Amino acid sequence: MKLSPLLLPILLLLPLPSLAAETLRPFSSDGCSLFPDGTLFNNELWLSCCVEHDLRYWRGGSYAERITADHALEQCVAARGEAGVAALMYSGVRIGGSPFWPTLYRWGYGWDFLRGYKPLSADELKQVERELARAGKSAN
Repeated sequence: MKLSPLLLPILLLLPLPSLAAETLRPFSSDGCSLFPDGTLFNNELWLSCCVEHDLRYWRGGSYAERITADHALEQCVAARGEAGVAALMYSGVRIGGSPFWPTLYRWGYGWDFLRGYKPLSADELKQVERELARAGKSAN
């Protein structure tokens, strides 16, 4: 099949898929998102658990990494004596944290929407490390 010379300029205008790594946005956390950060008597009781969870969600990665992040949140909140709250939060993040929801707290929210579940490339891992260093955070 011969390509028409008239199609060449049109083909040159089409966007090509990027082979370069995406650009990571700076880390941000809203605490426990749409959930309280603690109890009436200690209003930040599990806030640090949520911030750690946000770090993992911001970074994103594979489906298995998301499961690990969600279990870590549940265990962290339960360790503060709130097993019932931990189970509720776990259910909430499993339902509401999908990378396919157009929310600010979805899995991989540091990257462009619809990244999905995808292991980070070497360049993307370097971006994560640079941003964590800039923000004074550690990469657990």
